[in-house]
Amino acid sequence: MNVNDKRLAKRRTLGLLSAAAVGAVASSLPAWALAQNKSTLRIGYQKYGTLTILKARGTLEKRLAAQGVEVKWTEFPAGPVLLEGLNVGSIDFGTVGEAPPIFAQAAGANLVYVANEPPAPLSEAIVVPKTSTLKTVADLKGKKVALNKGSNVHYLLVKALEKAGLDYKDVQVVYLPPSDARAAFERGSVDAWVIWDPFLAAAEKQLGARILADGKGLVANHQFFLASRPYAEKNTDIIRIVLDELVKVDEWSAKNIKEVASILSSQVGLPAEVVELAANRYSYGVAPVSDAVLAEQQKIADVFADLKLIPKKINVKDAAPAVKL
Repeated sequence: MNVNDKRLAKRRTLGLLSAAAVGAVASSLPAWALAQNKSTLRIGYQKYGTLTILKARGTLEKRLAAQGVEVKWTEFPAGPVLLEGLNVGSIDFGTVGEAPPIFAQAAGANLVYVANEPPAPLSEAIVVPKTSTLKTVADLKGKKVALNKGSNVHYLLVKALEKAGLDYKDVQVVYLPPSDARAAFERGSVDAWVIWDPFLAAAEKQLGARILADGKGLVANHQFFLASRPYAEKNTDIIRIVLDELVKVDEWSAKNIKEVASILSSQVGLPAEVVELAANRYSYGVAPVSDAVLAEQQKIADVFADLKLIPKKINVKDAAPAVKL
């Protein structure tokens, strides 16, 4: 082998070693760091809501395809689990109610608020079986109340008890996800259930559940769109496109409730008339998160901290977008 051949062989060896080193570093990086460099937007959604309609209509995929970006959808059973996915890097963007981002932020999740929909206080309620003797929220004292821990209805229960002159500790809270809570509710294992639409509408229509109190006058019940902070800061243009498509689909939904019910019915496996009841209680109109809305979130966070439902006090504004979208 001559001198030139030796030099060429050395360069190839060094090149292979460099490539191996890069691969080793990449494999040790957190999932969110790798995701930022991919031409993929990973969206977490629940079976109900604006993102579900957006997915069904397919307009976002067409819009982002022109940017060379693929959209991948992952379904989650509830907001807290969705934000766990956001925190560990399995998704980049998702939608939840008011409480999940507070619990997630308290746990150290690196997320940002991106947008929200208007208040929908009638879309969540405390319900009891149709044969229940309970007539008011005050009657819940000492009773078993089921709810999904860390969900938006958690705050509804706190505020409803407060209005009725009861403390949070005056009831026996049973933490159950919606499917298990419904089963317990039907069996009579719990006395009441705090739940959101469309599960609320299904309980009313299918089980004859009676509403003790909904969110009117108690809570706002905003729906939020959130993103991983590293993704949002590096991909502001993509987030803007997502928001633009959400605004369009929300405007369409407000004018086409029956079609919305038909789309969501197939997603949630509930009759169209059940979903239509829920869709009529929903609030439409996506907008960037304002300081006023963040202030409302701060009130919820402070209540949860005082009740030791979260491990520490948080400043909600720490999760405000660094860049105005």
